[in-house]
Amino acid sequence: MRITPRLTDEAVLAELGARLERTRLERDLTQRELAAASGVGRKALLRIEAGEPVTTTTLIRVLRTLGLTDGLDQVVPEPRPSPVELLKTRGKLRQRASGRRGKAAPRPEEPPRWRWGDETPGAER
Repeated sequence: MRITPRLTDEAVLAELGARLERTRLERDLTQRELAAASGVGRKALLRIEAGEPVTTTTLIRVLRTLGLTDGLDQVVPEPRPSPVELLKTRGKLRQRASGRRGKAAPRPEEPPRWRWGDETPGAER
């Protein structure tokens, strides 16, 4: 059965449970083995396969053990930046590194600047 928006929550849970049960059987795992490998109770696995509600953590643990977490990226894809966010960042690519912050050291090729009073003999710099 295909999961569509028209299905009730109960029908979606029942279909997910049936799919997970078929996957478990295809991999020749008992409910006890899958539950132990997932770190969940056998009753929790029974509830999943029966199409009953379980915690998200329990479902993720079973999916991870079966190697099915890659599908979660398709279920809830990463949001794309909004058009406003794209406009804010457009054209603002970095052109250079910021380097040191604060006072810049004088350049070695630049001679020290002359000030009034520097011409007096014995004046220290």
